[in-house]
Amino acid sequence: MKKIALILVMMCMSLSFAQDNKEKVKLKKVGDLIEATYFYATGEIAQHGFFKNELRHGNWISYNKKGEKTVIGYYNKGKKTGKWIFKTGNTLKEVDYLNNKIVKANQWSGKSAMAITNNK
Repeated sequence: MKKIALILVMMCMSLSFAQDNKEKVKLKKVGDLIEATYFYATGEIAQHGFFKNELRHGNWISYNKKGEKTVIGYYNKGKKTGKWIFKTGNTLKEVDYLNNKIVKANQWSGKSAMAITNNK
């Protein structure tokens, strides 16, 4: 129980969206991972992802208060890796990470056409 409490405190301090003290967190043990779902005060999901050995690990998704995906990315042992997608208004940014460092970035505005799939 102490470990889950420690993880909860660590996650709340480390996530940038945790500005509203009314946000809630739901933790669930799934094998050797801790599934974390953060909620806005309104009840909408703010972020969803997993922790392994107290580090973010696997897919993470952030949502705005309307429920739209704003960030999709992957962590490997707490480090950003692979392709991340950031959506702000009509702008999409695609950023490739390797060991938490940006190796490539692209941006598209609302004037560009891009197909996006929602594979799980």
